[in-house]
Parts: sequence; C-alpha cells; structure tokens
Amino acid sequence: MLVYHAVFLALVAGTTLFFAYLAALNVRHAERAVRERANWLADRIGVDDPEELLAYHRLTTAASQLESVVVLVVVLLALYAGVFGGAVEWVYGTIANDLLAGVVLFVGTVLALQVLSLPFDAVDTFGVETAFGFNEQSPALFARDKLVGTVVGAVFVAILGAAVLFTVQTFPEWWWVAATGVVVAFLLATQVLVPRVVMPLFYDFDPVEDGSLRDAVEDVFERAGFACDQVYVMNASSRSGHSNAFFTGFGRTKRVVLFDTLVEQMDDEEVQSVLAHELAHWKKGHIWQNVAASALQAAVLLFVASFLLDAGWLYGMFGVPEQPAAGLLLAGLWLQPLSQLTAPIQNKLWLANEREADAFAVDVMGGGESLADALADLTSENLGNPFPHPYYEAFHYQHPPVPERIRYLTESEQA
Repeated sequence: MLVYHAVFLALVAGTTLFFAYLAALNVRHAERAVRERANWLADRIGVDDPEELLAYHRLTTAASQLESVVVLVVVLLALYAGVFGGAVEWVYGTIANDLLAGVVLFVGTVLALQVLSLPFDAVDTFGVETAFGFNEQSPALFARDKLVGTVVGAVFVAILGAAVLFTVQTFPEWWWVAATGVVVAFLLATQVLVPRVVMPLFYDFDPVEDGSLRDAVEDVFERAGFACDQVYVMNASSRSGHSNAFFTGFGRTKRVVLFDTLVEQMDDEEVQSVLAHELAHWKKGHIWQNVAASALQAAVLLFVASFLLDAGWLYGMFGVPEQPAAGLLLAGLWLQPLSQLTAPIQNKLWLANEREADAFAVDVMGGGESLADALADLTSENLGNPFPHPYYEAFHYQHPPVPERIRYLTESEQA
C-alpha cells in the first residue's frame, strides 16, 4: 500500500508543482518579452503602460496558483484524515438507495469545492479585477451569481452523475462505453442549454436589431455563406469589463453572441472579422471535431477508470467504502493529472482549427488587417499576455499567441 501512496502523491502533488513551475516560468518570460517589445506593444497593440499588463499577469497567475495549492492540500487532508471516507460511510448508511446516495455524494463534493473556492473568487473579483478596472459586480450581485451558479452546477452534476452511476449498475462489464455516450450527450445538450437556459440567468441577451451593426452582421453572414437569425448582444458589462464573442449550438439551435463590451470597443469591420473567425468553426466542422476529440478523451479516461473501480487498493488507501460513486471520485484524482499532462495533444487540434479559422476570416474579409486590429483591441482591453513561454503555451493555449496571429494576418494583407 505504501507504494500506491508514493505514486499517488508523486502524481497529484508533482503535477501541481510542475504547473506552478510553468506558471512562474511564464511570468518571467513575459516580464522580459514585454519590456523588450514595449514599442511594438504600444504601436501595434495599443498598450501604453506595459507595467500595468505585467502587474495584472503577475497577480492573476499568483492567485490561480495559490488556489491550486490550497485546494490540493485540503483534498489531501480530507483523504488522509479520513474525512472523505467517513462522509462516504455516512451518506450510504443514511440513504438506502445506492444510486441516490451516489448522487448526493457527487453533489456534496462539488458543493464543498465551491465553498473552498469562494474566498479566492471574492479576492479575484473585488481585489484583482477591481484594482484593474474590470469588475462591475456589487457584493450583492456577486453573492447572487454564486448562489445561482452553485444551484445550476449541482443540478448538472446530479443529472450527469445519476446517468453515469446508472450505467455502472446496468452494464457492470462495459459501463464505460455507455458512460461515454452519456458524456457526449451531455456535451451536446450543454451546447444548447447553457446559452439558452443557464446564461440568461446571469445576463440579458438582446437580438441585434436594425442598424449599422445588423447590416454588418448580415453582410458578413452572406459573404461567409452562413445562415443564422439568432444574433445577440450580451450585457457582459454588467459583470466585467472583459470582452469576447462566441458561437454555439448546431442545426436550428445555432446562436452567435457578441459581448456588449466588444461592440463598444470595436468598429463594425472589426466586429465582422471576429464574427467571420467564429463562423469558421461551424463552416469547417470544428464543432464536431472538438466533440469527437472530447468523446475520445472521455472514453479513454472512463476505460482506465473502469479498472480502477475494481481495484481494492483504490478504496483501501484511504479507508473508503467500496461504492461506485466514491470510486469514481477517487479515480478522478488519479486521472486528472494524466489529463492535464496530455493537454498538448488535444491543444494541437484546437491550434490547427484556430489557424484555419483565421485563414477563413481573411478570405471572407478580403484581408487580415481588420482581424489583426480586433485581436490587438482584445489584448489591450483585456490586459492579455501576448508573449507566453513556449512550454506554458503547449499546455495551456488553444489559440496561437497574438503576435503569431497578427503576423500571419498582416502578411496575408500584403500578399
């Protein structure tokens, strides 16, 4: 059993330390690169105060890494002090139905993690984000959003958890195959439910009405050969000064959403270029490629989990009753580091898709300058770090770095 403990600690603690090292490496790299290319940042990106960008990058990185370490320490204490094992025993001893008990265990674990992350979220919102002028939330709105978000998350976890546990009970030998199907169905459902049901609990979505913006949207849709009546502006400014845009859904459920902050910060041509990039993800089949990649990843992880669930040592390590829900949570602790360490493999697909989307936007817009300007605006307004360290980029970036994208776009403009 001692060997299992050594391997487990090396895996979970080692992975956390590895990513903390990458984050520190990334901060040092950014400090050097931003100062060396301060003139380019001012002229091309519009960053007049690189020290502000660096300070924001340092603080957000430090806060994120501190949270990761604290969460890991608390989880390990709960395991080794017998708190988790005692909770599992109490839940299954109190609730006669094993399926319901498993769902309660899943939801309880998620709620505990939410409570643990609450102080960090508060510091991030009212400390870091407020200090840099991004936060637009009052304490009351923050509390309301956290409460609603926790309830929604608990409902989603209960549904997904119940479905997976049902497959374990019904197909004991091949449950991981059925569970993969459940995960894929859940991913597809969230593509529709999240923007239509969940996000309206937090934001207002106003259809883009007649006017210059509507004309610009319809024009780029026509040029891209895309049909979609559901184009909305979301009042993201009610929570944050950050800006973005996204495309979601499939078939008749397709929806394009623009942050109001993005609309305010960009001219119509830049908005068109952002839309053209987002539309490429549908036109080029990226949505389905990413669903397929997620399904494959889920299948591999669940396949490995199916062996772990039958391993007595998994439960014996921490004195946990041998129940499928507890086994899935424990297996998740083993598998999450493996998923993180293999992230560069899946990121390569995302990077290829993002480059293809940029190329599609160039074709639609007849050049790349407008998208290059839009990327510059987004980076400047969001205080994004344009210069990630290559190692950090490999594990964390699903978009090419901004300088690479701008270089491609401006070269295509001159071609």
